[in-house]
Amino acid sequence: MDLIHLLPDSVANQIAAGEVIQRPASVIKELVENSVDAGAKTIHVIVVDAGRTSIQVIDDGKGMSETDARLAFERHATSKISQADDLFALHTMGFRGEALASIAAVAQVELQTRRQEDEIGTKVSIAGSKVTRQEPVSCPVGSNFKVDNLFFNVPARRKFLKTNATELNNILTAFERIVLVYPDIHFTLHNNGVEMLNLRAGSVRQRIADVFGKQYNQDLVPVEVHTAMCTVSGFVGKPEAARKKTGCDYFFVNGRFMKHPYFHKAVMKAYDRLVPEGMAVPYFLYIEVEPGEIDVNIHPTKTEIKFENEQAIWQILSAAVRDGIGKYCEVPSIDFDTQGQPDIPLFDSNSNTFQDSFAAPKVNYNPDYNPFKQSGGSSSSSVPNQWESLYQGVEQGSFREEPVQQPSFFDDENVVAPQSATEILSEKSPAHYQYKGKYLMTAVKSGLMIIDQHRASIRVLYDRYLNQHDGHVISTQKMLFPETITFSPSEGVTMQQLLPELTAYGFDLSDLGGNTYAVNGIPAGLEGINPQNLLHDMLSSTSAADSIEAIHTALALRLAQSAAIPYGQILTNDEIESIINDLFSCSNVNYTPDGKAILCILPQGDIEHLLG
Repeated sequence: MDLIHLLPDSVANQIAAGEVIQRPASVIKELVENSVDAGAKTIHVIVVDAGRTSIQVIDDGKGMSETDARLAFERHATSKISQADDLFALHTMGFRGEALASIAAVAQVELQTRRQEDEIGTKVSIAGSKVTRQEPVSCPVGSNFKVDNLFFNVPARRKFLKTNATELNNILTAFERIVLVYPDIHFTLHNNGVEMLNLRAGSVRQRIADVFGKQYNQDLVPVEVHTAMCTVSGFVGKPEAARKKTGCDYFFVNGRFMKHPYFHKAVMKAYDRLVPEGMAVPYFLYIEVEPGEIDVNIHPTKTEIKFENEQAIWQILSAAVRDGIGKYCEVPSIDFDTQGQPDIPLFDSNSNTFQDSFAAPKVNYNPDYNPFKQSGGSSSSSVPNQWESLYQGVEQGSFREEPVQQPSFFDDENVVAPQSATEILSEKSPAHYQYKGKYLMTAVKSGLMIIDQHRASIRVLYDRYLNQHDGHVISTQKMLFPETITFSPSEGVTMQQLLPELTAYGFDLSDLGGNTYAVNGIPAGLEGINPQNLLHDMLSSTSAADSIEAIHTALALRLAQSAAIPYGQILTNDEIESIINDLFSCSNVNYTPDGKAILCILPQGDIEHLLG
């Protein structure tokens, strides 16, 4: 009996859908890209329950005929390519012909479409890859896709979808990657009947400001370099716009979003010594190359691209970013406008004189002067008179080197390093030393303990914030003048989710509408910290957290990092003593919440070996 057989089309489509359609954001990406390829100038996206219940994409593109509307849902049916060589001359977003077939395999799809030359359109209804109805319908020019009950026939996939807030953030991320490439297209996005984005056609810079907020209009500098190999254009952030996590690092190659860690290093290389280590800057860079020099057919999501001249483009990209930053950080240039300036005489090298009868200055000196030759005057001796009296009572041999007394904790040479924090704390020296404003040193019985002051402060504050949050005792410091802060749509979704938690941690925020908030107060102890940067960093650090516990720990860690003692701050002995005592009362004295080492002990034996 033969064992190998062909899978039914419905099963094959579900397998393909597992690669192409991973979540509601994948459906929106594929449908919107098809609308772009159809030449649409207006695209509306409407979702219900973050895409779980319904996704609708309406465009005014070319539309499809009755036959094309039916054939479009077949696997590998596409109008983008006709032969393998076309893969190396792509000018469209899609080309595989798998997206619509994959969507129809795991959802209930309804399509209404009409071409300009047709008087009446067509309507196609499909559920689980099966066409349930096709009939004529009156509709405007373009296409209207409605996808209901995603993963209705794959309950395991539907079960593992994230919360509505997380899925909506993924939809916004996919939507942003498309709208940033096509600023000449009008996009709108609605969720549960609420308009989240309304992006009018305009320039690239205006589109960035519309999506991410007006503050980006002041934080970006233009970049533009044209070479025979590629063209690099777009915008990069100013050094002062650096943050710990920006989330706004975008590469677009021939109008397609791309993830490329190697090129990301090229951009960050241009900011060496301009931004602190661990900080990132936003950038929106558009690279244009010949389609034959790249390969986009690597991954189903098409976010990975291979380049034929990757290293050369790396150099061009880094130079382009440096040039853009250099134009922003302008160096004072030579002023050639000398009108009204005093005349500077020119030096004539032939006659060794200045022109305009200016004589060179002369220096008078005595060539016979000898500093080692005594002058004729009387000289006084540097040896005091009766010097012998200074040493009366001192016997010969009475000067001898006294042995240096070792500290008491070095007396026992067979010391075993203490195993508990309490034991270390009881044996530490009362005197401490701060090394280069970064490390705290104190003596313990087993050797020399070295503590990173910034990381120790993070651990102490982290535990304190968690305990205060559980006890609801975090106080708020009111601001004299409230500040307003505007978030991007994706940050606005996270903000709605985190607002109760931020209030519990001591923030006083007022919703002004349009993803804009007034900061009326911040947690006590954070005076002097920019609340806008702090809130942006806190939102980015909690964007991937799903559970309440993960959100608590992420918020407490970000607050602790902001309020911790910085490197370079000089501490008194009492302050060091307080930090050490607070550290050893924490749940974990060895590591920060993000896994970085806080302290180490240099054993007594190693010290003696180094000095032996």
